[in-house]
Amino acid sequence: MPIATVNPATGETLRTYEALGPEAVERCLADAEAAFRAYRTTGFAERAELLNRAAALLEEDQEDIARTMTTEMGKPLVAARAEAAKCAKAMRWYAANAESLLADEYPADSDVRDSGASKARAHYRPMGVILAVMPWNFPLWQVVRFAAPALMAGNVGLLKHASNVPQTALYLGELFHRAGYPRGCFQTLLIGSGDVETVLRDPRVAAATLTGSEPAGRAVASVAGDEVKKTVLELGGSDPYVVMPSADIPKAAKTAVTARVQNNGQSCIAAKRFIVHTDVYDEFAERFTAGMAGLAVGDPLLSSTDVGPLATEQGRGDVEALVDDALRKGATVLCGGRRPPEQPRGWFYEPTVLTDVGPAMRIDQEEAFGPVATLYRVASLDEAVDRANHTPFGLSSNVWTRDDTEIARFVRDLQAGGIFFNGMTASHPAFPFGGVKRSGYGRELSGHGIREFCNVTTVWHGAE
Repeated sequence: MPIATVNPATGETLRTYEALGPEAVERCLADAEAAFRAYRTTGFAERAELLNRAAALLEEDQEDIARTMTTEMGKPLVAARAEAAKCAKAMRWYAANAESLLADEYPADSDVRDSGASKARAHYRPMGVILAVMPWNFPLWQVVRFAAPALMAGNVGLLKHASNVPQTALYLGELFHRAGYPRGCFQTLLIGSGDVETVLRDPRVAAATLTGSEPAGRAVASVAGDEVKKTVLELGGSDPYVVMPSADIPKAAKTAVTARVQNNGQSCIAAKRFIVHTDVYDEFAERFTAGMAGLAVGDPLLSSTDVGPLATEQGRGDVEALVDDALRKGATVLCGGRRPPEQPRGWFYEPTVLTDVGPAMRIDQEEAFGPVATLYRVASLDEAVDRANHTPFGLSSNVWTRDDTEIARFVRDLQAGGIFFNGMTASHPAFPFGGVKRSGYGRELSGHGIREFCNVTTVWHGAE
């Protein structure tokens, strides 16, 4: 597969790159191993100074890197600017909080005495070289939310980014170098997916993290399991968006539009299945469909654009196949369902709402990675919970209700890594992020995320 920037708004190839050969990859691995031996001994203050410097540089580069992301994968420029700002914020958060998150933990004095010790503690130590296999949809944020905690913990990173965002990938490597990180602390590997196994099996690589598709996650987990190496996987999602009778329907419908088409609908945590109680279904469906139909589709560099192109031609083809399959089997289109005729170039697809979706349709169980929503009517709380859980995925979820009894029920029974009430799913450095079922395992962000790639060491002192 070529490593190239192809503008998804035009289909034009802007830049191409040669993949690293075996000798270059070997140099990167050797540099990473050498860097870890020294970097692991640095203190939190030194690491924080470096990460804050990287954040400052990113803020200076915000406009340039935002335009790079937009031309590489098509997200609206305003969203790309926000992504860069969010990354800088997360860097500063980890710079400020890593030391306390990784502070030694002390058991109760009675347990220490009972063990025969004079004192004891749990101590966190960095694991080593971490391989990150990252996707194109949030090409800056997905990397930073791994890199910031990993570097603050004393690890070093190797980035294998998606092959359609090479300029963003190279920028990240240069950013940490410009910030003053020692040689080898963070490196971008321009390699194809077929070379990942070789790197992961190398004994100098301690662990891996992957955000991406379910097949990619299975492949990496299989190799890592064979090598007995730790992995964190964040895979697909088909998040439910449940609306109950007590909800603020105008607000729920307006938020639903943003929740579905964020990042041109290409987000694992985008709401995809809209499950609405029959008492408010008609009003919600009318408002939601009108909102989706009213979105401006076009050039992502224009401030007037709400939805840009899908990132790849294959990605649009996949979305079209899901919609066409549903229509052949009886689904109804409330809006969209086609390529916009006014956009003959690029990989655009209209914001789409489908109803009358049944179990024989692929879209009922598969993730639609584009601006396509499925709308379901339910008659009770039990049916809403069952429909929400009727998916192999379990990344996040959204519920609109002002009923405390319903809130307690959803917290107890929804099978998801996150539940967001009366708002849309979002990630924040202070909150753990990850999924259940086929959405993966492990957590990113917060203290949970920084500790994923640390070895926990028991330090025990015998009684004197």
